[in-house]
Amino acid sequence: MSLFGTAGIRGPVTEVTPSLALKVGRALAHVIPDAAGETVVIGRDGRITGLALVHALTAGLLSGGVTVRRLGRVPTPALAFASQDRFGVMLTASHNPPSDNGIKLFADGVEFDSARERSIERAVDETVAPVDWHRWERGEGLTVMERYRNRVARFARSHGADPTSLHIVVDCGNGMATVATPQVLRTMGATVESINSHVDGHFPGRESKPTPETIGDLRRLVADGPASVGFAHDGDADRIVVVDEDGEVVHEDTIVAILAEQHVSVSDTTDPVVLTTPNASTRIDERVRAAGGRVERVNLGALHEGIASARGRGVTVVFAAEPWKHLHPELGGWIDGVASAAVLARLIATADGLDTLRTPISERPYRKVSIDCPERKKSATMARLTTALPDQFPDSEVSDEYGLRLEFPTDSWILVRPSGTEPCVRIYAEGAAVDNLIHATASVVRTAVEAA
Repeated sequence: MSLFGTAGIRGPVTEVTPSLALKVGRALAHVIPDAAGETVVIGRDGRITGLALVHALTAGLLSGGVTVRRLGRVPTPALAFASQDRFGVMLTASHNPPSDNGIKLFADGVEFDSARERSIERAVDETVAPVDWHRWERGEGLTVMERYRNRVARFARSHGADPTSLHIVVDCGNGMATVATPQVLRTMGATVESINSHVDGHFPGRESKPTPETIGDLRRLVADGPASVGFAHDGDADRIVVVDEDGEVVHEDTIVAILAEQHVSVSDTTDPVVLTTPNASTRIDERVRAAGGRVERVNLGALHEGIASARGRGVTVVFAAEPWKHLHPELGGWIDGVASAAVLARLIATADGLDTLRTPISERPYRKVSIDCPERKKSATMARLTTALPDQFPDSEVSDEYGLRLEFPTDSWILVRPSGTEPCVRIYAEGAAVDNLIHATASVVRTAVEAA
């Protein structure tokens, strides 16, 4: 059985059911070494299906001999924080619709890697039986939010001045940022206005996924009011979208470049490394090099495994990110949109404006498109593109570690990779002639799909 995608188990609640949660809970208890005496913390976002899943997951864990501590409704970063030195489970579908839910597993603050996920899948397939009745453990509540918010605020202090001069609008999206981001920013001294700031699993204010289209209210508030910047989160607050004072969404790679440069600048290691993904802009590489660091790339959804691999090679990763999702190793091993908001607020205050932070960044045109490709054709399509794309662009330097990435002498590049979640092939491109690059690449990809 294949349960896990790039971010845990996720899907409609007709698939992510209480019976599945029960099996996953018992499977987790089964694979934990010496489960007796171990503690698992459980959190959930604001989805109305979450409580049923909590009860089912708890039953599976308790009947597997594990002690459970329930956190209630919390952001995913807070659950990850609480899972340090133990195991954790977050019930969330992140930015998906309210009819979806999901199960994300943590160990010592870090999401399960693929090997651990496979062990859970095997245990679910084996239908693990409960332990003897006298070994069934207990479940109790646990409070974590105040400790988490204080930890984020302390972490952010090393990244600039108190944002006492800033007026910030936070769009919580009726999600779990409601209990985190506004409070942290106010603690640091910012003036904060929040919208969609009551938790509601129906997401009545807007869709859970923050996009330029769904955060229109935030964009208008920032553009028409006194705010210096706006932040928007998804349902579980691990993502962040940034809006400038004109109400425009700042490109996700520009935000990564700002944060990456900062983390490299304050690092005291001799070889600071930033991890990002193959679809990320070269603007990140440029700012990291300017600060004295270097960039390594890992596959989408593999930041945690990439950090573990780097540490195994003696490499110090000071920051890791993929679009909209940032991991601050100094804080912990989890993706944290609340922490990004706190750091960005302090950097903006120190620079006296977001525009000052953006000035040194080369914001070349960037586009991404999807080409329909049935699942059965993906492998053959990519095999054809291995030859067809270099033939189309003979002046490019080609790498095939994570799909096909073609780099040009003009600071332009293309990445083509099969989607891991949808029946399509993704094309990413950056450069002055990005429309021409996309048009030519899409033509080659469509031809390859038809011939596959």
